[in-house]
Amino acid sequence: MPYYIDYYYFILIVPVLFISLICQARVNSAYSKFSRLNNMNGLTGADAARRVLDFYGIQNVRIEHIRGKLNDHYDPRDNVIRLSDGVYGSCSVAAIGIACHEAGHAAQHAENYTPIKVRNALLMPCQIGSRAAIPLAVIGIFLGSQLLVNIGIFFYVFVMLFQLVTLPVEFNASRRAVDVIENTGMLSYDELPGAKRVLKAAAMTYVASFAVSAANLLRLLLLTNNKRR
Repeated sequence: MPYYIDYYYFILIVPVLFISLICQARVNSAYSKFSRLNNMNGLTGADAARRVLDFYGIQNVRIEHIRGKLNDHYDPRDNVIRLSDGVYGSCSVAAIGIACHEAGHAAQHAENYTPIKVRNALLMPCQIGSRAAIPLAVIGIFLGSQLLVNIGIFFYVFVMLFQLVTLPVEFNASRRAVDVIENTGMLSYDELPGAKRVLKAAAMTYVASFAVSAANLLRLLLLTNNKRR
């Protein structure tokens, strides 16, 4: 059995983990490059996020500063957009793209965007699955318990589905960000590609995360199939 675990891990998991690392490196590279390029309008990330909210007529969402790097997010529970050190008060092209993206998530929630509702429905089983699925499946394989394996696989499917539904959510938030940036003239024609590059690089990390989940699920299914032989 260890032979199969190592075999499938190196064939399926290692390559997608490597791709995931490349995607993360591209995010850091794009952010580093365009965080040094300030926009000509002198807008900060906080200003840009507010413009997106105003564009969608959203008045009940606050914008706050949070310490850290690239930990920007929209919290629908508190109706607040939290922008990091390099985004909140920064006038960089990268900051504008990131801030507008987070505001795009606020717009999604305000409009009850369907993939958001689906993702929220998957959140609890996904949290269970991310912690318990693989341990249950692996223990089941070693103990010869098909029931434990099936339970583990069942919960891991929710992890994969959650990450699958996350893709349209993230791509849509970026599209909203770019649309508002273009319609309001926040960035010039020459600056806009930089913001797009940052957003595209960030989006690809979600694609890589889904690929890792899919590879893990396939690995579990193959291990189970070999155990039955």
